Amino acid sequence: MDQKRELTSIDLAALVGELDVYQGAKVDKAYLYGDDLLRLKLRDFDRGRVELLIEVGETKRAHVAVPEHVPDAPGRPPDFAKMMRNRLSGADFAGASQYEFDRILSFEFEREDANTTVVAELFGQGNIAVCDETRHVVDSLDTVRLKSRTVAPGSRYEFPDSRVNPLDVEFEPFAALMRESDTDLVRTLATQLNLGGLYAEELCTRAGVEKTVPIGEATDEQLSRLYDALDRLATRVHERRFDPRLYEDDGTPVDVTPFPLEEREGLESESYETFNDALDDYFHRLETAEDEETDDSPEFDEEIARKGRIIDQQKGAIEGFEQQAQEERERAELVYANYTLVDEILTTVRNALEEGRSWEEIEATFEEGAERGIDAAEAVTGVDPENGMVTVDLGEASAELDVRSGVEKNADRLYTEAKRIEEKKAGAEEAIAETREELEVLRERKARWSADDTPNEDAEPEEVDWLSGSSIPVRKSDEWYEEFRWFHTSDGYLVIGGRNADENEALVKKYLERGDRFFHTQAHGGPVTILKATGPSEPAKEVEFPDSSIREAAQFAVSYSSVWKDGRFADDAYSVDPDQVSKTPESGEFIEKGGFVIRGDRTYHRDVEVGVAVGITCEPTTRVIGGPPSAIAPRAVTSIEVEPGRYAQNDMAKRIYRTFRERFADTAFVRKVASPDLIQEFLPPGGSRMVDE
Repeated sequence: MDQKRELTSIDLAALVGELDVYQGAKVDKAYLYGDDLLRLKLRDFDRGRVELLIEVGETKRAHVAVPEHVPDAPGRPPDFAKMMRNRLSGADFAGASQYEFDRILSFEFEREDANTTVVAELFGQGNIAVCDETRHVVDSLDTVRLKSRTVAPGSRYEFPDSRVNPLDVEFEPFAALMRESDTDLVRTLATQLNLGGLYAEELCTRAGVEKTVPIGEATDEQLSRLYDALDRLATRVHERRFDPRLYEDDGTPVDVTPFPLEEREGLESESYETFNDALDDYFHRLETAEDEETDDSPEFDEEIARKGRIIDQQKGAIEGFEQQAQEERERAELVYANYTLVDEILTTVRNALEEGRSWEEIEATFEEGAERGIDAAEAVTGVDPENGMVTVDLGEASAELDVRSGVEKNADRLYTEAKRIEEKKAGAEEAIAETREELEVLRERKARWSADDTPNEDAEPEEVDWLSGSSIPVRKSDEWYEEFRWFHTSDGYLVIGGRNADENEALVKKYLERGDRFFHTQAHGGPVTILKATGPSEPAKEVEFPDSSIREAAQFAVSYSSVWKDGRFADDAYSVDPDQVSKTPESGEFIEKGGFVIRGDRTYHRDVEVGVAVGITCEPTTRVIGGPPSAIAPRAVTSIEVEPGRYAQNDMAKRIYRTFRERFADTAFVRKVASPDLIQEFLPPGGSRMVDE
């Protein structure tokens, strides 16, 4: 029996009422796994941690999960997850609703500055759209443009056309819809009444009606009995009289329903207190069973995977500390930049307190001043009497200020907080170094275990069909150059390039060494590109680079420049030696961050064609790689070539991800090593399309 992977409309009707108990829970953070599983972490006053999972891929579900059933947090959050964190952090969950009888759920979140609706489409290809208060789409996992509806950033979210709701239909319309069909009873119930196959069969069984009776031969009595069975089912849903069941077939979970079904009487079943609990347990068992089927690793593989997850978490923490420290420094600078305004606010509050006025009066005074258009009053967005703080809008950010201190001390406090966060970052960096050492020890143990049987050196290497393999072991490694854009040429040389001005600056200052070759495009807006002769820990040396490596480095520089973004297919590039690249401007001139001065003759590479391929490697490591097709295709198990086109960078990454999932039998492997956010790192800025489309 096939396992259930999608919730039905009746399932969703049963679920939404149970989700109301979580109203008031505050959103803490959002995570996105692959391009189809959204996790919202919330905090509830009574229940503590609440984990809402919404999946819209091959499996389509929505429910609250116990913490033990939640996947470990992924590494770097993709843009969609960052957007959701910005909009939902601190927001209150206001409830969920089902759109008519469709497989669409709307989750409402309220926050003082803005309300947000998350719409989950649990049908077809599946989609999640994040909408503002006016129901306009802020962003969506997929862009939908059909004649009947559009789901795209900036457009107003449009629901699909309305369908018949069998739970509310009266007998006369019911009978008319049935009589209009040209097939049998069960298919008509499934399609015209939108009940789906399982519940259509269930109604026929409960009504004692043969499922395959042609509509033309169906009697009025049979239609009446079917309607009575439907009415009883609808009443049970409306009155929320549920008795959830999880069904197993020979120990394998196959279905989960809000009440017992006669169609499932031959199966083992387990009852639950709530339908949400049943859903959580069912999908967790489903995932666990799949993991067990594909797990043929040695016993220490689980520990290696755990160490890898710890490293991802530590890397995420470091990124978070960097961002927090930067935000605190920017707040401190804004306090100084708005010195007069801040001083006026702090002085006003201190004087009022000295006069014996209450915080409530002070807050009311600011509100009245804001209504009259007084700048200082408009800037105050909140007061905290308990801690003696006021929150001030400084334009680019808000800052909490201690009214007992002056402008300088408040700014110093923010600078001190930034330093404290940076110290936490240093501690996290030490921890990640230790974890990496432990991971390396585990990998060495695994290598020794794998080498127990000495291979026959004369034997031909065995070809592995990675695409058809049911279980591909994940073997990751962290390299210093992964913070940049990178690839290895077809001759094995490393090429690194910057994604922004900061990275361009770092490449020139820290990584451009004697023997390397510096590439750049003639067009403005290109990345710094370095063809490396040696690694950063190796002594510098002169290398005679092959023509193929030089050609690929030039193609890399052109492809990731504004040339691609402008939709052009070729442009010129040049290369120079490291000693020709300088950060020192000519007298009276200025070099902006990421800029440089080239002195001396340049070697030009004319009419270099753009070209990028993205692929997946399975040995010696499992990862996404990207760069010039001639360098990527030979190394990858499978690759996809792209060229300038109409799909935005994130949409193209999702299309490539889905294509990879279609090519690999082990789709879980693709999700682990080649999620859309990892693929996107290798795509040029601007629009793209697959070459073979």
